[in-house]
Amino acid sequence: MDSDKDKPESSDNPTPENNSEEGKAEINDTNNGAETKSTHEEKPSETADEENKEGGEGVEAAAAVESEAKEGEEDPPPPPSALNIDKLSQEVDGYLATLSAPKPEGGGESSIPQHVPNFVKQFSLMVEARLADYDSGKSAVKWSSVPEEESALFLDAITRLSSLSTALLAYSAQPNFARSINRISAVIERAMSYVEEEFKDLLDEYRFNNTNPPHNGDEGATEEIVPSEEEVAPPPKEDNNFPGYEDEVLSNLIKLSKVMTAIGCEVECREAYFIARRGALDAALHKLGFEKHSIDDVHKMQWEFLEREIVSWIGIFKHCPSLLASEGSLTRVVFPDRPAVSGHLHLALSQCVSSTVLNFGGAVALTKSSSEKLFKFLDMYEALRDVVRTIGGDDVPEDWRNDLNIESNIIRCRLGEAIVSMFSELETSIRTDAGKTPVPGGAIHPLTRYTINYLKLACEYKETLEHIFKELHHGEESGSNSSPFAAHMIKIMELLDENMEVKSKLYKDHALGAIFLMNNGRYVLQKVRGSNEISSLTGDAYSRKKSSDLRQYHKVYQRETWGKLLSYLHPDGLTSHGKVVKPVLKERFKNFNAMFDEIRRTQTTWVVCDEQLQSELRVSISNMVVPAYRSFLGRYSQVFTAGRQTEKYVKFQGEDIENSIDELFDGKK
Repeated sequence: MDSDKDKPESSDNPTPENNSEEGKAEINDTNNGAETKSTHEEKPSETADEENKEGGEGVEAAAAVESEAKEGEEDPPPPPSALNIDKLSQEVDGYLATLSAPKPEGGGESSIPQHVPNFVKQFSLMVEARLADYDSGKSAVKWSSVPEEESALFLDAITRLSSLSTALLAYSAQPNFARSINRISAVIERAMSYVEEEFKDLLDEYRFNNTNPPHNGDEGATEEIVPSEEEVAPPPKEDNNFPGYEDEVLSNLIKLSKVMTAIGCEVECREAYFIARRGALDAALHKLGFEKHSIDDVHKMQWEFLEREIVSWIGIFKHCPSLLASEGSLTRVVFPDRPAVSGHLHLALSQCVSSTVLNFGGAVALTKSSSEKLFKFLDMYEALRDVVRTIGGDDVPEDWRNDLNIESNIIRCRLGEAIVSMFSELETSIRTDAGKTPVPGGAIHPLTRYTINYLKLACEYKETLEHIFKELHHGEESGSNSSPFAAHMIKIMELLDENMEVKSKLYKDHALGAIFLMNNGRYVLQKVRGSNEISSLTGDAYSRKKSSDLRQYHKVYQRETWGKLLSYLHPDGLTSHGKVVKPVLKERFKNFNAMFDEIRRTQTTWVVCDEQLQSELRVSISNMVVPAYRSFLGRYSQVFTAGRQTEKYVKFQGEDIENSIDELFDGKK
């Protein structure tokens, strides 16, 4: 073989072995600084005959060679179908080492390669032929269907070809290099296009996991197998969570991202990844129930619909840290050797998701405030306060986190202002509630129920409300330890008391007005005592005052109802000269009977809602009336003649009075 090294190659039936040996000789000659020039002459027809014999995968590449032979002066290399890929790769690697080796000082033109070896051309044609097999229109081969070993060889070949292109560009001014550089560049461009499309297709091969927002703070998605940075093949399961990629898909994504970066397609790779994952995240948010609404759409929504949207938004927003943490882990796996790229992509995706979700919160905060919105606004406020600081994890830059906090704080501030205004609106609604129709039976007024239950529910957010009120009143009560929220609470309850006092005047019967005040006052007091939050805000002084007011209402009721009845049982005026004046006694019994009948008829329709208060009232009435009646009856009943006269005037026995009292305040019609 050595003796034939410098001889022209025979045009009859060239073989791969001769080509390979010649390539080695050319590399050796180049390494030794020798200037050799190929004198191979090969007819296009002979090349075509050889291709027909070989057949198969190199047809398109051989055709390219034939065309090249017709146009150029250099003879084309033989087809790649019979070439040893490993051997070609080794030769290319050796040639790359030669090109990158330091040039001797003063070497002059002798240190500059004079031509591109044939095996370089053969290698580029081999890659082009394989590309033609994979990327041929309707019969294109999907990357996922390429055997793993074959795909690895192909990607290595593309990477090696890219390195060749970079190395040869240093000699682009040399005429003998131009055609090879152009050929390799064209192959790389086609490879870039193919790999990019396959990368996009693989990115779209995700499936949704169980992405229901967690209600207890736990992540709701399932675990996925995660390829490590050191290995392409997925290792055993880790505690990471990926949005629906199979292990094989993840492995292929890693391979393609590395190749795209190596061949100069990093920008295209990043763009493709960002677009695909942004679409996937939008789809995930939609699956969770999130709908994008403009500010105008939000402002036009009926509260019943907007309330449901807010509930959905809160759950989704609380799920965002988990969603984005998973996304950050995915970017680090797909770009294992490029932390700057993965960090940039994670940040960009986090910005998109957080901006999309926060836009809805900002739109809601700008809607017209009303008291019915209080609790959903408080839920949003707390979600923004608690969740924003966890979005993105530790991987996002501090300046972006600061910007996110600023945006979130603006929304929270608007929500806080709306929340405070809702309490002011509640005060106004109580002050201006001037209904002229009394509640039947002196029952609890709807305004009392609404206001106290509203405040009771609001106090479940006591710490949040105290913080909101302090933030918005920080300049009003400087130096004071009092709570602005507590002051608002007490003011609202005092306004309610005043309103009920006014409404009690609507009852013509003062006793019924007293029952009305007792019902409403007792309801308020029970709610205050039953809530530690309200009690801590209003203090013991308020409860003591309410208890005192209730006792006063009770006295008014007893005086207005039972005081006059008991006056008929008083002995004054019943005797004259030591004898009972019978006509006066008869009148006393008649008046007592009539008045008690009226009380019984009327007050059985009255309502005392609290069972304990109802029992207390009945006991106090019985203790006051029954003993007095029995004493009066025992002392004067014998004055009447037994029989019809007694039955006429003594209508009730003590037990009858007692039983009738036990029927009072049942609300019976």
